[in-house]
Amino acid sequence: MHHHILLQRTDSTNPDFRTLVAALDEDLAIRDGAEHSFFAQFNKIDLIKHVVVAYAGSEPVGCGAIKEYAPATTEVKRMYVPPLHRGKSIASAVLQELEAWTKELGYTTCILETGYKQPEAIRLYQKNHYHTIPNYGQYAGVESSVCFEKVLG
Repeated sequence: MHHHILLQRTDSTNPDFRTLVAALDEDLAIRDGAEHSFFAQFNKIDLIKHVVVAYAGSEPVGCGAIKEYAPATTEVKRMYVPPLHRGKSIASAVLQELEAWTKELGYTTCILETGYKQPEAIRLYQKNHYHTIPNYGQYAGVESSVCFEKVLG
């Protein structure tokens, strides 16, 4: 399915990652409207050491990142595939690479937050065996947020 997709491990200084994240933020600003600035404050990318960028040839076609949330847990952040490249299992490939990296780093669990306004993201995580958990941390009590967890086998 995605045999032509190359996954590269990098960090948040990667210019292709930064370009994709700028597009992601534009997309979120449109979807979240007035709430965007609330969520944006939690998505600063200054110091993410574990980033995956997916390439089709030399073109960056998706990204995601992990950062430590708790001693055994990473949080999946900045998952994005541009609209043109959706439906090709790129997001699942990125997510699975992030999960593999999480395990290599010695963590056992991935958590993440997405929005009810992002049904395709919700389907992606459900398809990859994530289950909903009570909203954690800064998302507690935020009605438009849905949080997921996966304990890695």
